Amino acid sequence: MGLRDRISPGPAPLEGNGAGPTAGPADGNLALIYRQKLLEEIDLSELTGLDAEQRRARLERIIGRILTREGPILSNAERSALIRRIVDSALGLGVIEPLLADPSITEIMVNAFDEVWIERDGRLERVDTHFSDEQQLYQTIERIVSAVNRRVDESSPMVDARLPTGERVNVIIPPLALTGPTLTIRRFPRAYSPRQLVEMGSFDEAMHELMGACVRGRLNVVVSGGTATGKTTLLNAVSAFIPAEERIVTIEDSAELQLVQPHVISLESRPANVEGKGQVTIRDLVRNSLRMRPDRIVVGEVRGAETLDMLQAMNTGHDGSLTTVHANSTEDAILRLGTLASMSDLNIPYEALRDQINSGIDVIIQLTRSADGSRRVAEVAAVASRRRETFRLATVAAFEADPLGPERKVTGRFTYHPLPDILAERLLLRGERVPALFRTAGQEEAAPERLAVG
Repeated sequence: MGLRDRISPGPAPLEGNGAGPTAGPADGNLALIYRQKLLEEIDLSELTGLDAEQRRARLERIIGRILTREGPILSNAERSALIRRIVDSALGLGVIEPLLADPSITEIMVNAFDEVWIERDGRLERVDTHFSDEQQLYQTIERIVSAVNRRVDESSPMVDARLPTGERVNVIIPPLALTGPTLTIRRFPRAYSPRQLVEMGSFDEAMHELMGACVRGRLNVVVSGGTATGKTTLLNAVSAFIPAEERIVTIEDSAELQLVQPHVISLESRPANVEGKGQVTIRDLVRNSLRMRPDRIVVGEVRGAETLDMLQAMNTGHDGSLTTVHANSTEDAILRLGTLASMSDLNIPYEALRDQINSGIDVIIQLTRSADGSRRVAEVAAVASRRRETFRLATVAAFEADPLGPERKVTGRFTYHPLPDILAERLLLRGERVPALFRTAGQEEAAPERLAVG
């Protein structure tokens, strides 16, 4: 993509009477008029050798001179806001640039050119931000997808992409989107340590100790939850328990994990190009990772046939693997893993998939997002069934919520149950101590079991 593409002229300026515009800085037409004047005055060859920060500073100086020479009378705050809006429109993503600069915003949802929503602290709210028209929104979308050599049009109306700063982007346009072009940007998740999540109330000290023992003891862990419950955040946090001397291979659709260990290999899938060629799937990467001598395999999310390869890796010496899955409960997670694994092109009987799950998965951590927007661990369950047994889960820890008060603030407490003997023995063999709240004297009592699948 050339420099002329990065500095898009956008819609033609409105016709004027030559006396200069008098609209206020909040008027999008004013920004469009002066963006066009900026494009007429800049020397593109002069900007080619500059990095993004230098290019922005240079454009700000040029538009500042133009406003001084022929612009309307503005206060310092109005002038600064107008300059920022013009440069954002020319170089960045226009009106959503300030939203991207706000670290408290985790999701940006453009439902239409004049309707923008954000997620902040787990709550959705509409913001007083909008594009000047649908054409400007299309230009922003085109700028995003062309930067990753993708295209979006009627023949390919749905695209996933990623911004240079790591944010995940989904675009869907008519005829699939009946209300017009829709743009969704998910912010790159902030990396929290396990200790920080304890302080935030996502789980407590006892569960912190349990998760650490499970990960260090090389149990295979699945993080389960619905959309925006914090699965990637928790996966990234618990990965901090992996010993620093181990070789870790991470596999993701969009690279979001930020592991702290020194020996990490990060792999990212690749969609097909405009000719429909060159696709590299998560499944391809999981298979390839087995040839890379990994101590641990961390898959950002399993959502298809790669689930079978992940289960096979867990059953063939790659203990301590971590992944996430979309599911509303620990029981649903077990069922969904079986369904996803069956999507493989191999015709594998249900009994064989059941055996793979029983032997491969050890612990499921279920996340939930409460009515007040808070995210926390709802349950930790151990897979108590083995081999040809019917699926059975043992609740190890669970969050019990108090009745919701008038402030609609969710409070409650965590309850604890013994870890199943077979997992407690594996932790002991790995030199890990079973936390006191999750064991009985000599592990005489089995953890309370419940039927997941009849």
